[in-house]
Amino acid sequence: MAESMNGLKRTHRCGELSIANAGETVTIMGWVQKNRNKGGLVFIDVRDRSGIIQVVFEEGSTDAALIEKAARLRSEYVIAIAGTVSKRSGAVNENLATGEIEVIPTELRILSEAETPPFPIEENSKTKEELRLKYRYLDLRRPDLQRNLLLRSRVATLTRQFLSEEGFLEIETPILGKSTPEGARDYLVPSRVHPGQFYGLPQSPQLFKQLLMCSGCDRYFQIAKCFRDEDLRADRQPEFTQIDMELSFVDVDDVIDVNERLLAKLFKDVLGVEVALPIPRMTWQEAMDRYGSDKPDTRFGMELTDVTEVVKDCEFVVFKGAIENGGTVRGINAKGQGGMARKKIDKLVDFAKGFGAKGLAYIAIQEDGNVKSSFAKFMTEAQMNALIRAMNGEAGDLLLFAADKNKVVWDVLGSLRLELARQMELLNKDEYKFLWITEFPLLEWSEEQNRYVAMHHPFTMPMEEDLNYLESDPGRVRAKAYDITLNGNEIGGGSVRIFQDDVQERMFEALGFTKEQAQEQFGFLLDAFKYGVPPHAGLAYGLDRLVMLMAKEDSIRDVMAFPKVKDASCLMTAAPNLVDTKQLDELGLALKEEDLV
Repeated sequence: MAESMNGLKRTHRCGELSIANAGETVTIMGWVQKNRNKGGLVFIDVRDRSGIIQVVFEEGSTDAALIEKAARLRSEYVIAIAGTVSKRSGAVNENLATGEIEVIPTELRILSEAETPPFPIEENSKTKEELRLKYRYLDLRRPDLQRNLLLRSRVATLTRQFLSEEGFLEIETPILGKSTPEGARDYLVPSRVHPGQFYGLPQSPQLFKQLLMCSGCDRYFQIAKCFRDEDLRADRQPEFTQIDMELSFVDVDDVIDVNERLLAKLFKDVLGVEVALPIPRMTWQEAMDRYGSDKPDTRFGMELTDVTEVVKDCEFVVFKGAIENGGTVRGINAKGQGGMARKKIDKLVDFAKGFGAKGLAYIAIQEDGNVKSSFAKFMTEAQMNALIRAMNGEAGDLLLFAADKNKVVWDVLGSLRLELARQMELLNKDEYKFLWITEFPLLEWSEEQNRYVAMHHPFTMPMEEDLNYLESDPGRVRAKAYDITLNGNEIGGGSVRIFQDDVQERMFEALGFTKEQAQEQFGFLLDAFKYGVPPHAGLAYGLDRLVMLMAKEDSIRDVMAFPKVKDASCLMTAAPNLVDTKQLDELGLALKEEDLV
């Protein structure tokens, strides 16, 4: 039967006590982690968010009624203990921060009883994620998840402190906004007051933060909730959190400077990791050529090598065909993997096909110098030797090649490079390699829409020296855009914004917008620009992804309190759900019969 606290007040969290508190009278409160009843001697491990401490009920030093009561405790009961901190009478537990001490109780209250949970509340749980997410409130009691939430809270608090000291104002922007056609799908919210009309939940605060620059706020930030109706992956959620910022009267270097100092502070204060400044920069083109990715993992080498010129005269039809169609031939050198079994190589070929490759050519250099290759018969000995030299191939190496259009080759080898690094155990989670990627293409061609679309968004400033190509060769124009990457993950991105009317008009034309369409979609922003807009730029981090990497987790679900699963549903609350007909009628909505199946 549950008891009340009745004036009893907690003095310490469990993990806050140490040998320095020996002899002190304390009151702790938390959950029963474990009950070990030895008959006349009962050990209770009490857990709260700070850690675990042992409480010892023993004949001779503890009231008999209290020992009997302690013996009835079960896992996850919520209890309060008053007692004295004492040096452990038994062996020290090196695995516990409180392993040198124990509490000798004078009072025990059962504040809440508990049923047996559907899975053990323990670190590094082996329970299936679906079950843990259904009972997320229990899952969150696990010490590893609680550490993640504490880390996330610390990152958010330090970010607020740092940006406030840098002159940023924390300003909230609306959640109910206008749906826009660019980018991912919006989540739509029907309006009862305006039948047939909808709000769009923000994919980012982009337009509003630019309006704040027009308003003279000068420096803005927000830890903002954002929404995207898109297919999910391990690092994607339908709702996510951004550290969002915008600055006036700045250019690229100013934004990079303040963000490098922010990152250095976060990693130093939270993890004790020194971030060497300045963080290296690499253009988008160089990143693609060297790593096949615009978010390269630079913790290991295995860079791409363009061997188009080396193989252009060979008789291998795969290489010849790709080159004749305007593509390239590129390769990577997996050092020390020349003895890889044929079955494993075949699996790599299948892996590459998943990223658009028609196949994967290879050269396996044996330890004795002999060469096994899938295409050797189409090469002269001189051509084969030249290719191996171009790849810096040595005895024991595995050389892998892709031939196709650049985009396919980059996708294939960039992904294959990461897969091999995983297999070769080259990815050290204790190492943090930051990299700025700059000078992205402003536009990219969409086969689906048969037009150019903005790689970032329609308000990204082109590089001044490329403005002349905006009409004649749009694909050549580089953007004043920048991403900050960490260990092969994009953790943030931003750009300098267009603030001149004529440049913005040309940008809309390049995107295929008529003046009327641009005015209809973005008129409120364009109108604001008529009244004096400062040069401005900004950046936004994915807070969930940043914290995931800091916590050395593989999924952002492990650093979010209540995440969704891959179909964007919540297993705990069963959201989304059907609503009653009365609510739909008020909104002027009706569901098609097939939607109810």
